[in-house]
Amino acid sequence: MKVVVTGGAGFVGGNLVRRLVGGPGVEQVVVVDDLSFGFPSNLDGLDVDLVEGSILDPDVLDPAMDGASTVVHLAARSSVPRSVAHPVAAHEANATGTVRVLEAARRAGGAQVIVASSSSVYGANEALPKHEGLATRPISPYAASKLATESYALAWGHSYGLPVLALRFFNIFGPLQPPLHAYAAAIPSFLAAAFQGLPLPVHGDGTQSRDFTYVATAVNVIAEAIHRRVHHPEPVNLAFGSRVSLLEVIENLSSILGRDLPIEHLEPRVGDVPRSQADASTLQSLFPSISPTPLREGLEQTVAWFELARPWERLDAS
Repeated sequence: MKVVVTGGAGFVGGNLVRRLVGGPGVEQVVVVDDLSFGFPSNLDGLDVDLVEGSILDPDVLDPAMDGASTVVHLAARSSVPRSVAHPVAAHEANATGTVRVLEAARRAGGAQVIVASSSSVYGANEALPKHEGLATRPISPYAASKLATESYALAWGHSYGLPVLALRFFNIFGPLQPPLHAYAAAIPSFLAAAFQGLPLPVHGDGTQSRDFTYVATAVNVIAEAIHRRVHHPEPVNLAFGSRVSLLEVIENLSSILGRDLPIEHLEPRVGDVPRSQADASTLQSLFPSISPTPLREGLEQTVAWFELARPWERLDAS
């Protein structure tokens, strides 16, 4: 089969492509990425076709998707604070971009489409754990654009018969996650600071909790969805129900690195939610054979990658 991965030179995309290339049943992997937030080095040594261009351009998408069996749509303008600073850009990339991808998939003959949504769509809804039947209450432009992403995908599935799967990502972390742009996620930001001997930047008091998911686990879910051609009429949480505070993450990193890690408390970020935890029932019903990587093991693997790749030495990608 031919698999197209938009945003395939990015964090989750790069890990997914590494998993797919040479895997059973996969003859060709095409990556569509404008490299605004991805790195060609994430694809080093892989037998992939890299198409450099925007998902907003049909002239880029149509030839890339010709003959595709599955499209995994990961390309996005990510980060809550980035979207607060640039809301129109977030909408164009995430909402309009998704429509462009869905239409290209339809023109290509009805490929399966797997899209990345986000736990941020729950927003101001304080109920825990978050199950897919809860009302969505986005509190940032990013969250609103991701709600549009999944809504468009499911609508295209209903209206045009596309086999679609909308996965709500919860705080995925691991190798290839960039640490040095202005809106970097917590764990790579912590590690970049730790390896440079700097205080770890914590927005707020650090008691905010997240359902952290190691990237290899997320990739296993997506790869199985591709091979079994899984589709679902509703969004699906991609997380397993953990609830870990940022301070607990720092305690684990301190233990792994064998030294105390000083903290610098910063102002809370607009659009951040205080707590997040998934109800994993739907995910586990669709993918009963997949179990999560324990947090400690995922952090150890991430630290090992940081030590080898030294990503904090890359130029700031903000």
